[in-house]
Amino acid sequence: MKQYRFLFLLTFIPSIVHTQVNVPFEKYVLPNGLNIILHEDHSVPVVGINVWYHVGSGREKPGKTGFAHLFEHMMFQGSAHVGKGEHFKFLQEAGGTLNGSTNTDRTNYWELVPSNFLELALYLESDRMGFLLDAMDQAKLDNQRDVVKNERRQNYENQPYGLAGKMINENLYPPDHPYHWLTIGTQEDLSNASLEDVSEFFRRYYGANTASLCIGGDIDVKKTKELVEKYFGSLKKIPDIPKMEVRGTAVDGKKYLLMEDRVQLPRLYMVWPSVPNYVADDAELDLLSAILARGKNSRLYKALVYEKQIAQDVSVSQSGNEIAGQFRVTATAKPGHTLKELESAIEEIIEGLKKEGVQTRELERAKNGIKASFVYQLQSVGGFGGRTDRLNAYNTFLGDPGYFNKDLERYKKTTASGVQEAARRYLKPDGRLVLSVVPLGKKELQAGD
Repeated sequence: MKQYRFLFLLTFIPSIVHTQVNVPFEKYVLPNGLNIILHEDHSVPVVGINVWYHVGSGREKPGKTGFAHLFEHMMFQGSAHVGKGEHFKFLQEAGGTLNGSTNTDRTNYWELVPSNFLELALYLESDRMGFLLDAMDQAKLDNQRDVVKNERRQNYENQPYGLAGKMINENLYPPDHPYHWLTIGTQEDLSNASLEDVSEFFRRYYGANTASLCIGGDIDVKKTKELVEKYFGSLKKIPDIPKMEVRGTAVDGKKYLLMEDRVQLPRLYMVWPSVPNYVADDAELDLLSAILARGKNSRLYKALVYEKQIAQDVSVSQSGNEIAGQFRVTATAKPGHTLKELESAIEEIIEGLKKEGVQTRELERAKNGIKASFVYQLQSVGGFGGRTDRLNAYNTFLGDPGYFNKDLERYKKTTASGVQEAARRYLKPDGRLVLSVVPLGKKELQAGD
């Protein structure tokens, strides 16, 4: 298997380095509205099955949060013709791997199996798409509700700095905004969710016409189409779901927030409202984040970690989602230094970039880093970020599974002046959130004027 992957890497990467990606596919739509994407590649005798439902936590309502992520768990608890735990059992015994994930805008499930087990994977995936509620009961809901609540405690409440994202979202987005709450929901909402509440959420949002099924790898296209029709053709269509409207947000002035936590070192979060994925300025902001903090020669990392030695670490991200985005700088102070020091140093570097511009060398380095990351993800036909996952992402949000080269072109055509202008437009001194997370009883370490 490793030899196959190595040979594929050698033959596939050069075409991407030269900015043209060739991922052949065929797309068609079943009468019930299910989008089908087929990608044939016989380099390795495996098949990736990838399903995206165009529903995430952004479809929830205040007081009823966490449902999309809860269903990520419920989808593995058995359906009408598949017993509890058998989805994992059957696929793992076949030598396959599987997983799922949820965010604000979509829920994703995937399997990667030896190609002779394609029919098994399609059968299992179709049964939970069409017949999950037939097998859902109070005991299963209670069990997975407790699992998710425990996950929330482990990954958020008991995790150092774990609730920083919650505080940021609650202050960046108004209460009725789809991104106001964490995808995992609140403990109270999870506790109060009834069987009928979660069943109604599934009936409303999980159907053939809200899903995109991508099958890629060592497949026979004709036989695969027959299997798709056999297992998915009779599934029911649900009422169409209206598209979520882009909803920006604004921060008046500098909004300072403080959180005391069981941490050893204080951490600073500086957050600006930005733009959704794939729209104007998204690529410019992504490149700006790389110039500021991707790699040891980036501006913030070099200045704060190496030269001034006031930060333990620093990272920057442009997080574009379907209807809104945020640009975030995160830095952890070294012992003996305050978040006010960090904030001042970060402001100075950002303002310097806005005034002096971006060097050609650092822009090209940022572009090359993004291209390389793009390439390495496409080595795999399945899994998170693999070709089937990327085909589904483009199809779900853009209606074009083959958006690969257009996506790369966004970065290729970005100029130094474009990145500088994006920094000026979005990274305003008086339009951001500043969150200080400090050790218990150490409020004097916080940022602020």
